[in-house]
Amino acid sequence: MLKILGISGSLRQQSYNTALLRAAQGLLPPDVQLDVATLHGIPLYDGDVEARDGIPEAVSALKARIMASDALLLATPEYNSGMPGVFKNAIDWLSRPPADSAKVFGNKPVALLGASPGGFGTISSQTAWLPVLRALGMQCWSNRLLVSRAHQLIDAQGALGDEATRKQLSELLAGFAAFARAR
Repeated sequence: MLKILGISGSLRQQSYNTALLRAAQGLLPPDVQLDVATLHGIPLYDGDVEARDGIPEAVSALKARIMASDALLLATPEYNSGMPGVFKNAIDWLSRPPADSAKVFGNKPVALLGASPGGFGTISSQTAWLPVLRALGMQCWSNRLLVSRAHQLIDAQGALGDEATRKQLSELLAGFAAFARAR
């Protein structure tokens, strides 16, 4: 069983990116499991807090989930043509202390996807993530999914009803699973 952890980079209760990960759970190839994580409870990174109190429990819990997974699927929103601060903040916490970074991220296969109400999906955000993921030693899969006009494709209950997008998501998952297994 290939274990993938999907992390949504949005805190919104009705996040298009969390909805995209939940839709992915129903489109998995056989022998693939996808768990979904959010960033709730992770405080702003502060080196003084880290030195005084150590790693926050929410960070330690997410770090353990990442280390127990075989691969990561990052669902990133795009804010002002870039990555969301809350998502980057979480990754910064997860790479602390520096000695843990290789254990958490090193050689871990990772794929990017994202949904946005805008017309370009999350291409700028996904592109901004690539140097960060490479710096952490992750194995970035070259295929990505950009879902634009998400408000027209994902309903108020978070269901992805658009068949063309569901097909693209299914193909992304199958390809990423093959990539992750080959690592």
